[in-house]
Amino acid sequence: MKSDPATSAAPLRALGGALRSSEPVRAAPAPSAAALLLEEAADLLVVHLDFGAALRTCERAWQGLAEEPAGASLEVKCSLCIVGIQALAEMDRWREVLSWVLQYYQAPEKLPPKVLELCVLLYSKMQAPGAVADGIRAWLQDPDNQGLPEYRSLAELHLQRVLLPLGLLSEAEELVVGSAAFSEEQRLDALQAISAARQQQTHGHSGSEETRTLNQEDASSHKFLSLLTLLRQLWDSAVSHFFSLPFGKSLLAALLLCLLVLRFDPASPRSLPFLYKLTQIFQRIREAVSPPLCQLPIQH
Repeated sequence: MKSDPATSAAPLRALGGALRSSEPVRAAPAPSAAALLLEEAADLLVVHLDFGAALRTCERAWQGLAEEPAGASLEVKCSLCIVGIQALAEMDRWREVLSWVLQYYQAPEKLPPKVLELCVLLYSKMQAPGAVADGIRAWLQDPDNQGLPEYRSLAELHLQRVLLPLGLLSEAEELVVGSAAFSEEQRLDALQAISAARQQQTHGHSGSEETRTLNQEDASSHKFLSLLTLLRQLWDSAVSHFFSLPFGKSLLAALLLCLLVLRFDPASPRSLPFLYKLTQIFQRIREAVSPPLCQLPIQH
C-alpha cells in the first residue's frame, strides 16, 4: 500500500510548512554578553554564595546593556535586578535596594512589575513599607501600567502590605473604590478590612489618649507633691531662721514682708491697729520662746 504524498506532508505543514532540502538549518542565536553575565551572577549567588561578586557581576552586565537599544533584553534586565536585589538582601543592605534599582530605570513607574513586587515584599518584610510607598503609588497611577495584567495583583499588594500597615485608610478607600482592578467581591472584602483597621485605629487612639491623660495626671500630682515638700522645707527653714533672729530684727522683717505682700502704708492711720496687733503677737512669741527666769543658771 502506497502512502499519499499529500497525507504524509500534512503534519509538516502544520508545523510551519514542508521542509526544503535546499534551506539551511537556522542555528539558535548566541546569547548576549549580558545574558552570560546573568548566568554567572546567578551561579555566584546560588552556588558559591558570593553575594558581593554576584552584585558586581550584575552591575557589569548593566553597563553592557546600556549600549543596546532600550527595548532589547527586557527579560535579562529584569532578571539582573532580581539577582541584584537578592544579593543586597543577603548582605543586609536591603535599604539600598530601591535606589539601586532606580539607577537603571530612572523612575518608579518604569519598573517591571516583578521587580516592583519584589521590592514591596522586601520592604514590607523588613517593617519599612513607607520606603516604597511613593514608588508603588506612582507606578499604579501611571496610565501605561493600568492595562498590564499584573496591575491587579500590585494594587492588592499595595493595599495589604503598604496602605493598611501605614494606617493610610483614606487612601486605601480611594484605591479600592476608584480602581477598576478590584472585582465586586474583592472590593467588599477590602472595604471590610479597611473598616476593621479604622476601628482598631480608633480604639488604639482612645487607649493612648487615656494612657497619656493618666500619665499627665500622675506627673502633675508628683510635681504638686514635690512643690509642697519644697515649700514645707522652705517654710521650716524660714521659721527657724526667723526665731533665731533678735526680736527687733524679726519685727523689722515682718514689717518688710507686709510691705511687699500686703502693700499697705505703715504711716497710714488705718495701719496702726494692724501694727499694734503684730507687735503683740511678736511679744507673745518672744515670751514663749524665752526661757523663764527660774530656769536660768545661777552664777556664783
